Amino acid sequence: MGFVFAAESDFDPQHEFLLEEWIPIHIGPLDMSVNKAVVYLWLGGMATIFVGIWLMRFGLSLRPGRRQTAGEAIYDLVQSQIAESSLPHKGLSRWFPYVASLFLFIWVLNIVGFIPLPISNDTYEVFGVNVPTLGVYAATANLSVTLALALITFLATHVEGVRHNGFVGYLKSWIPEGVPKPLLALIVPLEVISQFMRLISLSVRLFANMLAGHMLILVMLGLIFIFSSWFLIPISVLAGTVIYLFEVGIVVTIQAFVFALLSAIYIGAAIEPEH
Repeated sequence: MGFVFAAESDFDPQHEFLLEEWIPIHIGPLDMSVNKAVVYLWLGGMATIFVGIWLMRFGLSLRPGRRQTAGEAIYDLVQSQIAESSLPHKGLSRWFPYVASLFLFIWVLNIVGFIPLPISNDTYEVFGVNVPTLGVYAATANLSVTLALALITFLATHVEGVRHNGFVGYLKSWIPEGVPKPLLALIVPLEVISQFMRLISLSVRLFANMLAGHMLILVMLGLIFIFSSWFLIPISVLAGTVIYLFEVGIVVTIQAFVFALLSAIYIGAAIEPEH
């Protein structure tokens, strides 16, 4: 989640996980209020569009520079390691843009979540003006966000399964061939549960990994405020920096890759159950 870089006399970790309503919007029982997570989603969406256009649209040449090389490397990664290895040929052109956008969007959201930004509930006073403190917050460390992304893949999987195999044919593909009829009463409920477990595993995996990384950094830096010891400052800062670099350098990319890969695998398996 998020942590604030400004020193506070009272360190309260729970405060960092609260999502206060900045612009309350309630439509019946539906809460559409704008909070910190929503702002980070907007920012991540705009950054994703900018990165995609900047890498792949402007100044392309036969002798690529570093920017174009980076864009082509990302394209090749998604095409060869995610799309072509998981999607059948007849679904490749239709679903490659989706898994590529999914990978880039989640990667950008994860990266933005580790950049200190003045988007925070906490403020400090400068010449009589309340200024937001610099903090970091990962939208992907919010279960609602990852669940929404997983739900898109979940719906796409079953829509494509029915579209390519028919409703009955797709349901039949859930049951392994040669299963004795007496076992169908056990196999069918388990298979239905396993389909919904995909939804849970997709959302929880991304959420838990990003949440854990931010919590570790928060705890390391929070030791300074908890124990108020100058001796702990270099140790806490060093440990927090190591975790920060590990998260930014490895975890953010792996989690985006895994989410996009599993999405491609699920959709591909629905299109061609034997695939």
